[in-house]
Amino acid sequence: MPAPIVALVGATASGKTALSLDLAERLDGEVVNTDAMQVYRGMDIGTAKLPVAERRGIAHHLLDFADVSDPAVSVADFQARARAAIAEIRGRGRTPVLVGGSALYTRAILDRFEFPGTDEGLRRRLEDELAEVGPAVLHERLAGQDPEAAARILPDNGRRIVRALEVIELTGRPFTASLPRLEYADPDTVQVGVDIDRETLDARIAQRVDAMFDGGLLEEVAALLRHGLAQSRTAAAAIGYREAIDVLEGRLSEADARERTAARTRRFARRQDSWFRKDPRITWVAYDDPGRVEAALAVARG
Repeated sequence: MPAPIVALVGATASGKTALSLDLAERLDGEVVNTDAMQVYRGMDIGTAKLPVAERRGIAHHLLDFADVSDPAVSVADFQARARAAIAEIRGRGRTPVLVGGSALYTRAILDRFEFPGTDEGLRRRLEDELAEVGPAVLHERLAGQDPEAAARILPDNGRRIVRALEVIELTGRPFTASLPRLEYADPDTVQVGVDIDRETLDARIAQRVDAMFDGGLLEEVAALLRHGLAQSRTAAAAIGYREAIDVLEGRLSEADARERTAARTRRFARRQDSWFRKDPRITWVAYDDPGRVEAALAVARG
């Protein structure tokens, strides 16, 4: 019988990373990243990427495989890479432990999810329009065509807004109609959510943002700008990175950048929590429960 696929989900800064290491140790597992920004080499501090020295010798997959100057990693590409890594890990008799905050990527990996096609001309037209009028205008259009999709996509996430509008125009159906069904592609799949109260989470986010800036985020971004960060619509728009660029280019003070980064992270965390709470298959464990590892193991072992 193959090892289960174990996915840890929940809001950013809730404590998923530490729990993933505990589970991987106990399950003879390997970690598979499901964070869309940790795929970029050099984006370490601002994505809270776990340093190699702190990974307890546990193999990690789907980290650092893209340059910041590369085009965005599509959900379809990420799905294919992740499923290949999962199959390889299980083929060696080990347990894949998925962890990351990108809800759509996680669902695309775990659930039955067939991707609508793409049209290069249409995509190019929408991307040109995005560059001309900005994401807020396109997000307003999306809200008129598919309110549910607009509610799920941040108004500043130009890449996903463009993709949603493209799918609507190509298929004549709402973008949400093409999203994953709540049906696991592999029945030996479990999800564990890390439950944390909003007040504690907000405090953790504030601490994380301060640690990022104190730990060299501006220096990291300055180095990445020399490697093409500004030309990447996706990487350059990442939380913390956009604000750091604005500091380096004189449009924002560091104090304001910290505040804006924390505010964007809080909004992102609310959306993550809202998305995951709609999935009844997730078993939640409290972030501060001394028995959270054992509880998560019980779920993983069925």
